[in-house]
Amino acid sequence: MKTIAILFGGRSSEYEVSLVSATGVYNNINKEKYNIILVGITKEGKFFVYDDDPSLIACDKWVNGKKYPLSLDLANRWFSIEKDGITETIKVDAVLPMVHGKYCEDGTLQGMFAIADIPLVGCGCQSSAVCMDKSVTKSIVSLTTSVLQANAVVARNDGTDVFELRKKCEEKLGYPMFVKPARAGSSVGVTKVKTADDFEKAVRTAFMEDDKLLIEEAIPGREMEVAVLEEGGRYTVAHPAEIDNGGAEFYDYDTKYITNTSSFHIPALIPEQKQDEIRKYALDIFKALDCKGLARVDFFFTPDEKFVFNEINTLPGFTPISMYPKMMIHEGISYSELIDRLIGTVL
Repeated sequence: MKTIAILFGGRSSEYEVSLVSATGVYNNINKEKYNIILVGITKEGKFFVYDDDPSLIACDKWVNGKKYPLSLDLANRWFSIEKDGITETIKVDAVLPMVHGKYCEDGTLQGMFAIADIPLVGCGCQSSAVCMDKSVTKSIVSLTTSVLQANAVVARNDGTDVFELRKKCEEKLGYPMFVKPARAGSSVGVTKVKTADDFEKAVRTAFMEDDKLLIEEAIPGREMEVAVLEEGGRYTVAHPAEIDNGGAEFYDYDTKYITNTSSFHIPALIPEQKQDEIRKYALDIFKALDCKGLARVDFFFTPDEKFVFNEINTLPGFTPISMYPKMMIHEGISYSELIDRLIGTVL
């Protein structure tokens, strides 16, 4: 029986989302096929093997449960834990990361497990880092594909004059525009700026998440997503999902994970020919960014029926309302089968 570590938590503003994703995966993974180890990362970045009630994870009570400090044995592909004053080692066959955001899907964890020679589901260190940085992603996609993208300005927190930055963005982008942290997920720190009065606050908000910003023109259109599953060079590209924000300004963190105001259509309410077109674009982007395992690729569909690439997520949410598993379920791949096939990509 293979030993699989489900990883959750982390030093990220998406910590809480990770807990719900991990709980969903734990409840649906085949426990007759795999020996499961739960590995939690605190908000401070400390690793523990969690050995208590799994239902305490989603509500963030796991940190007070039974847990043991963990370290990696770089020579033997083992986890080492301190248990009752005795060091124990656990051989791990693969890690299934249900973590999101900074220090989680930005290549840092991927690099650490690569050094330890422990297989980790999903993209490697390089592509994870590239996909996490929206400005770098845009550059590669523009050079290697024909997919349309929004005009953008990149800014850094290095003494940038906000007034001059605003003038530059007004000239190049106009209103409304989106101010985003370049390296954050789940729309954390993102603001839709409609007037000059809103600009400085939006920049401050985004800089709280990252010292690099991507400021983009607002693209009018419907929001659509495509799930991609890669298995040894074989690709399953799901039919697109169309997001209805339920009156929200955009598909923000609250709309994704907290409120019940959003809804979706799978497949998207577009002609079959357009569904094929967006699926091709999603796969082109996935390959251009050297992705492995899984990713969700997000687009806008404009009133003149053109697709504009928005961003890519290399560790998309696996919560009960997350779109990636929902799209795969529509393709006939159940939640449990999806987990099994993802693990199979690295075993």
